[in-house]
Amino acid sequence: MTKLKTLLLGGLIVVGFFAQGKHVHAAGTEVLTVAGGCFWCVEADFEAVPGVSEAVSGYTGGTTKNPSYKDVTRGGTGHYEAVQIMYDPARVSRDTLLSMFLRSVDPTDAGGQFCDRGDSYRTAIFVNGAAEKAGANAAIANAQDALGQKIVTPVLPLQTFYKAEDYHQDYYKSRSLVVTRFGPKRQSEAYKRYRSACGRDERVKALWGSAAPFVKGH
Repeated sequence: MTKLKTLLLGGLIVVGFFAQGKHVHAAGTEVLTVAGGCFWCVEADFEAVPGVSEAVSGYTGGTTKNPSYKDVTRGGTGHYEAVQIMYDPARVSRDTLLSMFLRSVDPTDAGGQFCDRGDSYRTAIFVNGAAEKAGANAAIANAQDALGQKIVTPVLPLQTFYKAEDYHQDYYKSRSLVVTRFGPKRQSEAYKRYRSACGRDERVKALWGSAAPFVKGH
């Protein structure tokens, strides 16, 4: 099914601009960096959370500088598809976001997420310092107790975050045209078809039931 995602990008001609380093954000805004499989889906989920100002798709965790989407999905870079979530801690806490994140993915799967397989699609939480590490480990322990299954999502040191190509940003709501196996579609429509075909919401609902924060109709 990873091929389906690639097909959604076929025919889309863009010029990618890469941003290295920490994302510039407003004073008082904090950042949580996570990997949850397809970054389009993570971005779409968390930009709907009150207190979150923005979610940015990108790559982190590896050794290749300024990687492209093709580099990362081909393998060998060590990078994850990741998302930086910008949030106001006065409105939503880091602990709440971590809880929501773990319940929006399949944290029992070490080989990827849903239909997307391979290292770049694994889950992870990236932390800076002992306090963030302790918070992430506590969130994982809580989620593991609630789920009753072993969670394999690792807690990793935060590294350089490379912003993904412009066409990946806000993919879920973009009205730009992309060629898909279903013919030309708006990116927003292609995203909906991809998410449904990949089985993301179905699997999350099966795992988490009413605790799944982003699955409609649960």
